[in-house]
Amino acid sequence: MPLTARELKRKLLHIAVGGFAFLLRDLHWREAALLAIAAFGFNWQVLPRLGGRGMWREPEHGAGYPLGILLYPLSVLGLVLVFRDDLWMAAAIWGVLALGDGMASILGQALGGPRLPWNPRKGWVGFSAFVVFATIGAGLLAAWTLRLPLGAWASPEVLAMVAPLAVACALVESMSTALDDNLTVPVAGACLLPLLAMAEPGLLLSDPGFGPRLAVGLGINAAIAALAWKARFIDGPGAVSAIVIGTLITAALGLAGLAVMVAFFVVGSVATRLGYRVKAARGIAQEKGGARGWRSAWANGGVAAVLALMAGFTDDEARALFVLAYAAAVATAAADTCSSEIGKAYGRRTFLITTFRPAPPGTEGAISLEGTAAGLAAAAIVAGVGAATGLYALPWALAIAAGGLLGSLAESVIGTVAESRGWLDNDLLNALNTAIGAGIVMLIAKVPA
Repeated sequence: MPLTARELKRKLLHIAVGGFAFLLRDLHWREAALLAIAAFGFNWQVLPRLGGRGMWREPEHGAGYPLGILLYPLSVLGLVLVFRDDLWMAAAIWGVLALGDGMASILGQALGGPRLPWNPRKGWVGFSAFVVFATIGAGLLAAWTLRLPLGAWASPEVLAMVAPLAVACALVESMSTALDDNLTVPVAGACLLPLLAMAEPGLLLSDPGFGPRLAVGLGINAAIAALAWKARFIDGPGAVSAIVIGTLITAALGLAGLAVMVAFFVVGSVATRLGYRVKAARGIAQEKGGARGWRSAWANGGVAAVLALMAGFTDDEARALFVLAYAAAVATAAADTCSSEIGKAYGRRTFLITTFRPAPPGTEGAISLEGTAAGLAAAAIVAGVGAATGLYALPWALAIAAGGLLGSLAESVIGTVAESRGWLDNDLLNALNTAIGAGIVMLIAKVPA
């Protein structure tokens, strides 16, 4: 899509408004919240009367309101409320939203170039611009709000937080979804930045066992991926993704952590092949003969890999918490995969979880007794493997299995609306449900005994 004059004005204003983030250094959070509320009122009632309608996109004229322009101050308000005790985080994420998202649109649309493999509507130029300018914007605003020298934005300590934040938010912005970037980018940033702030990569990198675990993990995961590719459980890009994910997990958590992921892969692959002819006849079988691709690998293992790394980047109580969250994310992926695959083939009565109305097998949000039982069994197997290898104590296996099942059921609830409206595709739903399962177990672990 070429850059129009209207879109250029919209994005330049989008970037310019980010300048107000510099005020967060001297404002109380209540004052910042009031300013965000005032900005929303201005965008809603005043801006259209000052010629602001000229920046509206075509669908917004039909709707009668500019969704993105209204979401922007509401997202800033949410950031201020969530990070009221750490306004530098709100400022950093605001920098990502303003400078990263704004420059990605301007340069991406102006220069064009090669398309992204996961979303042909977006290009590498825009993606790269997002990462570069979001890193600069987040770093400068974080340093300013923390009253550090502005040059500190490029220090290793700050870059270790804002660079991964920029990459993650760029990935979120580039996904094919009907949700507005002014919502998805701040939400992603708000979930990730607190994790990055508490991460200490030096803990893992200075561990004498890190190098050997990395080498062993690369060798073992390459062998497993080769066998899986030969058996047509995964395709070529899926095999490469599995090697990367598995190696990261092994480097952070050792073979005990890898065993949990391998357990998911085995039970998930078996469930996919079971009743395949029945599923194929119904037109709801996994494509490519059941071979999983790179999107499926990252959807089911991406969150788990991040949590495994967080366990390696922290120590003591935080490490134990992230280990449990990692196992719960994998258990959720196992529960979701097995409940779906078994339910499609053997579910005798399939119904929507939100209304309990009968639905054809394979319908998004539909569950069955057989599929749910299979999902619970898969989550229990994964949770049991983690306990058996000493990753965590045996009593935690029950909580992890329960979190895995609840996470998979949460996807059924969310999917009935999200996928039909184009908010999230199946892969994004899978990633979301692993995060939900991990979050459930983290909450359980935080409850006083």
